[in-house]
Amino acid sequence: MIKLYQFDPAFGLPNASPFCMKLETWLRMAELPFEIVPASLQALTRAPKGKMPYIEDQGVIIADSTFIIDHLKLAYGDQLDAWLNAEQRAVALAFQRLIEENLYWALVHTRWVEQAGWELTRLAFFDKLAAPMKWVVPHVARRGLIKEMHGHGMGRHSGEQILAIGRRDISALADFLGDKSYFMGSEPCTLDASAYAFVSNLIWPPVESALKKHALQFPQLQAYCERTRSRYFS
Repeated sequence: MIKLYQFDPAFGLPNASPFCMKLETWLRMAELPFEIVPASLQALTRAPKGKMPYIEDQGVIIADSTFIIDHLKLAYGDQLDAWLNAEQRAVALAFQRLIEENLYWALVHTRWVEQAGWELTRLAFFDKLAAPMKWVVPHVARRGLIKEMHGHGMGRHSGEQILAIGRRDISALADFLGDKSYFMGSEPCTLDASAYAFVSNLIWPPVESALKKHALQFPQLQAYCERTRSRYFS
């Protein structure tokens, strides 16, 4: 049985971490049996890269959602992407990079930098910690993530510039999805595990932001998230 180590559900979602939610969604789409192991500080220290999610599969521990999926495809077969041709694979990879390497940081800004979003994020991720850790760990984690944003480059921009970048990403996703059921056609692929996790983490949590407001202007994105939730998380 695959053991999936990830954070507890939050914001009414399977996971408030889009990377954790991406992997759980992929496992459900691929119909692989798995067991969720709720995160703890001990579990986090065991994570090979110090982040969630990670898995344990037949005694092997693997971190990073993308490398985990690569491992599972090799071990159990490529259930989701085998039908894609070379051009479709290239397009799907490009959109996955847009979501995970660019839009992600705009989402982080709404939760970890903007004060209103941070108050809700702090409660969702750290409120269950015992004192005095619940008073210290959130601020250390926030500073660390803001430092990562700065190192990435997104954190060097103003809030308005980050919003403009995020808006373009969201608009591109909505335009490409159009009236399709899933991003590459009538059936889901690995790209959809990312897209569903990240878009739903933007539009469904109670974190209000200008980026969320922009995303809610596209009914196809809302319908897509509802469709995917109904199929895999009902």
